Amino acid sequence: MPASLLPIVMLSISNIFMTFAWYGHLKFKDQALWLVIVASWGIAFVEYCFAVPANRWGHATYTAAELKTMQEIITLIVFVLFSMFYLGETIKWNHLAGFACIALGGFFVFHKW
Repeated sequence: MPASLLPIVMLSISNIFMTFAWYGHLKFKDQALWLVIVASWGIAFVEYCFAVPANRWGHATYTAAELKTMQEIITLIVFVLFSMFYLGETIKWNHLAGFACIALGGFFVFHKW
């Protein structure tokens, strides 16, 4: 796998785990809070096993600002899919417009002036 693609793939995997760690418990509101906190920490550990190497190896190709920007844009994409397909929530035009404005920031971070 190309060095430029590996961090993107790993950050995508890490974001899937982190989204479940942060929001997956919303489908289990009948569970004790302490239990979902422990479960979320376990899921977050797996997330770190992907995120830390992704950033370490990715820094050979990308700046820290570029890695952070990628992570944020990936997070928004994963979150939209998670909200729709796991939580069954509707993503409205204003959500997409706000997310698009954030993603537009990626243009400025990656654009070489």
